Amino acid sequence: MSQEHVDLVRRGYDEFRASGRFIVEIAAPDFVWDMSHFSGWPEQQVYEGVAGAEAFLEEWTAAWDDWELDVDELHDAGEKVVALLKQRGRSKATGMPVDMSLAQVWTVHDGKETRMEMYSDRAEALRDAGLAG
Repeated sequence: MSQEHVDLVRRGYDEFRASGRFIVEIAAPDFVWDMSHFSGWPEQQVYEGVAGAEAFLEEWTAAWDDWELDVDELHDAGEKVVALLKQRGRSKATGMPVDMSLAQVWTVHDGKETRMEMYSDRAEALRDAGLAG
């Protein structure tokens, strides 16, 4: 049931905001974190496994002061859930403030998150998930 998928993704964001860590209990062991659709990430690489996702998040959050992530909307797309997000913070490297919109497309299978694709373009994320953008 796709509402269960939305609830699982929402739980992941809620627990991440509370703990600052990737929630391994709701991720499949072969989880994939895919940055290939995110133009703001220089490497545009794919992180494999739960350890890869944890390493990415540690690197990402360490780059910011006063970093915040807000969930604007969650969209049910069957096995996928599209999260429209807003992140704010100040770059530790440059001191520049950042306030940006982005999207993540989560794939859920058998009650576990199996893949997350990060998008710098929200409309592209909605289209790729089969929703109007």
